Amino acid sequence: METTDKKYKVLFVCLGNICRSPAAQGIFEHIVRENGMQDRIEADSAGTYSGHRGEMPDRRMRTAALYRGFALTHKARPVSGLDFLDFDMIVAMDDQNYEDLMHLAPSVEATHKIKRMASFLKQRQMSYIPDPYYMGAEGFSMVLDLLEDGCKNLYETIVKAEF
Repeated sequence: METTDKKYKVLFVCLGNICRSPAAQGIFEHIVRENGMQDRIEADSAGTYSGHRGEMPDRRMRTAALYRGFALTHKARPVSGLDFLDFDMIVAMDDQNYEDLMHLAPSVEATHKIKRMASFLKQRQMSYIPDPYYMGAEGFSMVLDLLEDGCKNLYETIVKAEF
């Protein structure tokens, strides 16, 4: 297979894979489609906790995202060791997710794939993407604001570096 045929793959990771990471995946995929890059870049999401395996994203996140034009249809799954082989970049939503991923990484080289979502924020400086699960409607809206900013900058970073 030629390198031009290989897709650049991004995995978004949060705790349960029902709020932040599926929202990031949906937003990122929307940006990729808008720019006609769906044949070159793909995304998925997973959680460091497997208790929500097979569930749709949290209803409140789906509602808030749909209001902005993002349909979230991902089914929750736990992150696995194989993800470090399959994905070019693994994006953690907070410090605990980052630490958990560092421990899961099968090699030192694999740890270099792990990035913090907050490192792609430009409009607001924060060190992590907060979990909106216990925050109410305004929390989901704020997290979507952060993810829209971060995903846009992440997309631009990947395109500049890879294409």
